[in-house]
Amino acid sequence: MPMTNEFGLEPFKLKPVFAERVWGRKSLAPWYGETGTEEKVGEAWLTGPESEVVGGEHDGCKLKDVAQQCVGTLGDGEFPLLVKILFPDDKLSVQVHPDDEQAKLLGLKRGKTECWYVLDAEPGAEVACGLKGGVGIEDVRAAVADGTLEEKLVMLPVEKGDMVFVDAGTVHAIGPGVTLLEVQQMCDVTYRLFDYGRPRELHLDQGLAVVKTKTNAGKRLAKDDEGFTRLIKEKHFVVDRFEVPPGTTFEMEMDGVGCVVGVEGKAAVNAVRFGMGEAVVIAVGSVAMSSAEGATFLRVWEPTQD
Repeated sequence: MPMTNEFGLEPFKLKPVFAERVWGRKSLAPWYGETGTEEKVGEAWLTGPESEVVGGEHDGCKLKDVAQQCVGTLGDGEFPLLVKILFPDDKLSVQVHPDDEQAKLLGLKRGKTECWYVLDAEPGAEVACGLKGGVGIEDVRAAVADGTLEEKLVMLPVEKGDMVFVDAGTVHAIGPGVTLLEVQQMCDVTYRLFDYGRPRELHLDQGLAVVKTKTNAGKRLAKDDEGFTRLIKEKHFVVDRFEVPPGTTFEMEMDGVGCVVGVEGKAAVNAVRFGMGEAVVIAVGSVAMSSAEGATFLRVWEPTQD
């Protein structure tokens, strides 16, 4: 029998929230149909504070409200991880995020370390991840001024199935031609350093104050485990990929607060069904996973801090 956590909170599905972005797309096929907006959509927030619960006792409630009601089960009043799907058709800004220590000095709960799992990529797609060796803070400032910042960045070619780690303080950017699942700490503080001449606000001084010239960012090698593939394990999150044959049922442990996200096909957590681009929140415990037709999904969770 599947177990629930000590508070008895059953898994529940969330409705994505779509965010318009100047670098986004008008079509999100095959992930989604109608998004409710005629503008370019850049992000689908799967576990955003405003994401609504679909079905169950919390049907229609927002995730932020459920988290506040279930302090100790879903975090400290906030769900700990923000999971998004990004749909860039143009370059995102070159940007940077503060770490936990820097964020707390700014009055924030936490910083923003993240990772990107490549769901799809066109030939030649790449992301920027860190500064080249020897590039200092004042070099970044000068490169922003003369428009040469891209030349100072480490460019990584990416393809479907790649995992890229981006720790806080890493200067980074995402190029067009990719679809990414982003897992990050629940913090949305972004400092834009360079935006290719688009008329949006930059945060050069704030950004340079948190830039680290050397970080641990870069690609991570997947490791096969018993029944799944470990894509990444870091302090703030763990991401695993499950490829489930048709007619499969099995018990899955969740060693921290998190969710599962559908990548292909359809599956179910206990009795909660989900498909591509849908997230089901799971608190600590064991759940029954099943798929009649076969599915691929990601297990995303925040490891328990000792």
